[in-house]
Amino acid sequence: MSALMSTTTTRPNPSFTVADRLRELAASVDPGRVAALLDPLLSPSTLARLQQSARLQPRLAELLLGSKVEASCADWNEDALFGHDPRRAALLAGGIWHARSILKLVSRHDLPILVESIGAEAHVFAVRHLSSAVATTPIFDPEQLSRQIEYDGHACLGAWLEQTSSLARIRVLLRLPVGTAAEIPTAEHRSAAGPLLSLVLAHLRTEDAGA
Repeated sequence: MSALMSTTTTRPNPSFTVADRLRELAASVDPGRVAALLDPLLSPSTLARLQQSARLQPRLAELLLGSKVEASCADWNEDALFGHDPRRAALLAGGIWHARSILKLVSRHDLPILVESIGAEAHVFAVRHLSSAVATTPIFDPEQLSRQIEYDGHACLGAWLEQTSSLARIRVLLRLPVGTAAEIPTAEHRSAAGPLLSLVLAHLRTEDAGA
């Protein structure tokens, strides 16, 4: 797992047409989803060219969206995550979920391993919101902890997205690789997702306001 999390946003322009939205979506989709749709053997460079082709983007987005492409321009509300990287949002939520374990991981050897996996932002954010932690069973292995942070964070994101429209949900999911926990949230994640994602969204809004 990489600690690099994009802070780039793609804020919707109210003057955009549906075709503009489709182009924007095609450019932001996880390349693995495009490969699965077209040809798993396509090279990363070919996938990048396809996703950046203004001529092909609308059709590519239509294929990825399926029947949801019939939505009118009015249905393209503001992106649920304000255009932020959904993996970043998931790591922030997962960090809060496991904040107690993160706080206990103070070894000079172990802490850098965790931070390398989840990023310094998620680490600091988790400690700041320790009072909202969910998990009570400590995890002391940094690699196992990073995996659980990613799993529970994605699951919380997926559970939260269930409360949005189907179009809003798929627009975020398409920016994630196939098979993350965002696609299979549990009842436990559904009960905690609202409070955790509220903290994450407030953080993202504050960041955007200061940009």
